[in-house]
Amino acid sequence: MASRLSRLLAVAVTCLPAAAAAEPVYDVDMYALMSGTCRNVNIAGRSFSCKAVAYFHNQRGRSEFTVVLDDPADTSHIVSFSGESVEKTQDNVFELSVDRMLLKSRDRPRVDGLPVPLVEMSTGSCRQIGSFVTRQVSSISCAATDRNGKRYELSFESDGSPMTMRKLRQSSLPSERKKARMIAQLECRLRARAAQILPRDTPAYVIRCLGEDDDRPDEQR
Repeated sequence: MASRLSRLLAVAVTCLPAAAAAEPVYDVDMYALMSGTCRNVNIAGRSFSCKAVAYFHNQRGRSEFTVVLDDPADTSHIVSFSGESVEKTQDNVFELSVDRMLLKSRDRPRVDGLPVPLVEMSTGSCRQIGSFVTRQVSSISCAATDRNGKRYELSFESDGSPMTMRKLRQSSLPSERKKARMIAQLECRLRARAAQILPRDTPAYVIRCLGEDDDRPDEQR
């Protein structure tokens, strides 16, 4: 959970319901990674622990709480509680109305090698106690039910560390930048292989690898 969020999550985890198209959508304008512990993660009746929890906001106004699941049988198992309506209910308490779940797994179709999520229309909410202004969050709780009656739950508690937050320019990425992103992902995967990282730990390794690249000044890239 202490690993930094990266462009991998910005590309691979967030809202690609539009990715039925032939090209991935790079429209994330802000993301934040929380450090802490998942007390409860239940996905359609199955319990998991998690490797990472992140918040995303995109240029279309959609917000997501995304969970990278610790699933030994599927290193691509990622779920997102997604919605468009965020309300501040009291000081440092924010609620997201969830209208869909985004479900990624190794069996999903892929774009640029990344799984495209299954979109399940759902009803529910996420509650965040904490503020992006102070970069502190104490807890996140989510609960949603899809139209087939399957339930999804998340209970996350922070370890008190400040959130790692990035704001991105709201502009479409030139094709060269898109190519650079894909190359960076491949390079990090090659580093993981050279370091003999276990397959189940490779996603977290790539997240750290790309996060380190994010921190480099643009002129060094």
